[in-house]
Amino acid sequence: MSGPVIKCENVYKIFGANAEKMLKDSNGNVDAKTFQENGCIVGVNNASFEVAKGEMLVVMGLSGSGKSTLLRCISRLTDATGGKIFIEGQDLLQLNNKDLIDLRRNKMGMVFQSFALLPHKTVVENIAFPLQIKGVKTEDSISKAMDMVKLVGLDGRENYFPRELSGGQQQRVGIARSLAVEPDIWFLDEPFSALDPLIRKEMQDEFLRLQEKLQKTIMFITHDFDEALKLADRIAIMKDGIIEQLDTPANIVLNPATEYVRKFTEEVPREKVLLIEDIMDKTKDNLGDLKVSKNEIIENVAEKILTQEKSVAVIDNDNNIIGSINPAKIINTVFGGRKNNI
Repeated sequence: MSGPVIKCENVYKIFGANAEKMLKDSNGNVDAKTFQENGCIVGVNNASFEVAKGEMLVVMGLSGSGKSTLLRCISRLTDATGGKIFIEGQDLLQLNNKDLIDLRRNKMGMVFQSFALLPHKTVVENIAFPLQIKGVKTEDSISKAMDMVKLVGLDGRENYFPRELSGGQQQRVGIARSLAVEPDIWFLDEPFSALDPLIRKEMQDEFLRLQEKLQKTIMFITHDFDEALKLADRIAIMKDGIIEQLDTPANIVLNPATEYVRKFTEEVPREKVLLIEDIMDKTKDNLGDLKVSKNEIIENVAEKILTQEKSVAVIDNDNNIIGSINPAKIINTVFGGRKNNI
């Protein structure tokens, strides 16, 4: 299928008794303050974007920025006040209840911050449950659930009850359960934020491993910028219901579109985010002997480059020289973007 898997056009979600009338009267120019004075709260304000097949779009913002509301509109757990939402070309807002239930059961997987496991069912029964709702035979659903247990690394714990698992293990069951129905589209709303930092990092690594294998189309919500940088193909940063910037992690760090985004990225250690390719020059003169791959994260090669007198050659995947990087550029990238220049 060509074209985006998810497409939003001018999506609004406004809470309040006269939300639709106010939206109509505003001609799409929604001012949150004015709406608030009239008893409405703006959850999502004119969101337009696309998510490609196999892409992971991370939506981030502080509490109350509208990120979860946006996700709820796209899964139609809540109805948008205005705009259009397409899932694989189907107009989501035109679907009747039966088609919507089919779409959710067969195409969408959802994982929320609360694990919502059934306490009286074992791990494998929890994972098999959505398959049984779909009418899959018990035997087949258990067999599929066991595959999922292995996939998320819970072998040997399939007969445990939720209360016998740690928070990280419970979250893995939630992830396995949502994957059991083989969704094409996966919605995750702050799935790791209840976990302690070490387990959270493990879950992020596990999640990247799963995504490399499964290539799902994902919308992932977080308020943690480090998590967004680690996981995202692209990041959307939201504030007061508006998408302030939607771009690659490198572009958001290098070229923040608004003052708000700049503040978000100010403390980010650039060398952990940017690749050599993001900051290299196209020139190929006066090169030393050292060569570095365009795909290297700056942090991993900075020390080597800083010991060179001359510029360093940057090579592509076929070992062709495609540009150069000067030691001064590394110093400027690492220290130049900070508030207190060293």
